[in-house]
Amino acid sequence: MSVTKGAVAAGHPLTVAAAEEILQEGGNAFDAIVAAHFCACVVEPVLASLAGGGYMLAQKAGADPLVYDFFVQTPRSRKSTVSPDFFPIHADFGTVSQEFHIGLGAIAVPGSVRGMFDIHRDLCTLPISRLVEPAIKAAREGVQFSHLQAKIFDIVSPIYSATPEARQTYSSPVRPDSLVGEHELLKQPALADTLDDLASEGDKLFYEGEIARKIEQLCADGGGYLTWGDLHRYQVIRREPLQLSYRHAQLFTNPPPASGGILIAMALKLLEQQDLSAIGFGSHQHLDLLAAVMAVTQQARLDMTLEGGSGLAEHLLEEHYLNQYRQQVADHARCLRGTTHISVVDAAGNAAAMTVSNGEGCGYMIPGTGIMLNNMLGEEDINPEGFHRWPENQRMTSMMSPSLLQLGNGTSVALGSGGSNRIRTAILQVVSNLVDFGMSPEQAVSAPRIHYENGVLNIEPGFDVGQLDGLKADYDNQQHWEQLNLYFGGVHTVEFDGHRFHGVGDPRRGGVGAVVTGDNQIER
Repeated sequence: MSVTKGAVAAGHPLTVAAAEEILQEGGNAFDAIVAAHFCACVVEPVLASLAGGGYMLAQKAGADPLVYDFFVQTPRSRKSTVSPDFFPIHADFGTVSQEFHIGLGAIAVPGSVRGMFDIHRDLCTLPISRLVEPAIKAAREGVQFSHLQAKIFDIVSPIYSATPEARQTYSSPVRPDSLVGEHELLKQPALADTLDDLASEGDKLFYEGEIARKIEQLCADGGGYLTWGDLHRYQVIRREPLQLSYRHAQLFTNPPPASGGILIAMALKLLEQQDLSAIGFGSHQHLDLLAAVMAVTQQARLDMTLEGGSGLAEHLLEEHYLNQYRQQVADHARCLRGTTHISVVDAAGNAAAMTVSNGEGCGYMIPGTGIMLNNMLGEEDINPEGFHRWPENQRMTSMMSPSLLQLGNGTSVALGSGGSNRIRTAILQVVSNLVDFGMSPEQAVSAPRIHYENGVLNIEPGFDVGQLDGLKADYDNQQHWEQLNLYFGGVHTVEFDGHRFHGVGDPRRGGVGAVVTGDNQIER
């Protein structure tokens, strides 16, 4: 009888396959998730990059959970001898066009490489050279673009064709004037070489060595802020997670200065006042309550940048804190961009949830490396008084909220989501589905969702029309979607109850889930 090794959920089949391969070989959940992240940087290029950043919530078997914050940092100085290279592009979403800002002046200090190496030093068991192998193989042999990936590339095509090196890297193999399209193969030999070099030379190559010097020279010549000192001084921050009791469950999530976790906790605190199981999923009362809670937390988000500190979480549930939360959000820069998520749990009870982002990319590659740089400083949300006025030398915050949920029956769930501002509402609804309605992971992830923002109530199909009619009086501005959509996040989820594993990829973002057993058997 084969032995189950663990479960994986992520946004691409090859990202999942990388984690599966490592679990099959005897690696733990942390080996698997590091390998999956490296692979995501190859096969999900708009959503993940070695020049981006993110967070991982890790729970080693028998130990307390810990958050690895390897998100981006603002540069140490806004001073520049030349005008910043910083310009808008318009992304076409079909029904609406959105303005993004890119260029060398949009790059924040990357954290992904140091994050992977710090996680490896602390938690992994296999050599880093082994963990990059699936990514190197995918980069050399190529990855076939899916319909979803091609659609994303179409939306952000002005970014990935903004510079000659970007156009060369991401161009179609059969249509030289276009970016790679559906069913076409994207090969990235330069990125494969860089991954090989990192495995041999370590993260100092990126933060102190040749790659750091290339980033500094690129910015100095072209109008960017980053210097060798910004990169050299970058450090991963280890934080205690924000912990919240919700009914019979315990939630551990990303703490301040990230904003997503605190908003999820706030929403759960408000939901706890009602017996949702008695109301019933999808009822008028359930949807009305969800929308009202989303409206409150949306108002909080408008000013959300919380000061970190070990004492913050214990005050979160106090009424006077909830009444004053808006006064505590003023100082940290925010970032709300494209993201992807990976969840892994292994048979030893180790669990990891990792969410990462590259913004949309700034249009510039680190010369000769195959790495697209981030555009995190191109966020309107962090520049209310105008661009280039961000606080110096400060960790940016994000809506990203990798989380661990411990149910009252001993079941452990690792989950998280991509989806910009929809991250918090997507995770909120999946957590509520699991805790309040006793859904299976498959049901909790696939159930229809709503999202309230800027006066508009967005509604996925699948709810009873009669129940929706009752919402019209309070929410007259509604957007009804024809099918499940990536707009509503991608909550890739794994679960382990001590006996059985579940791995569920969110179909909204091409998600894949797998249970990994011995003898190279995979249950999807």
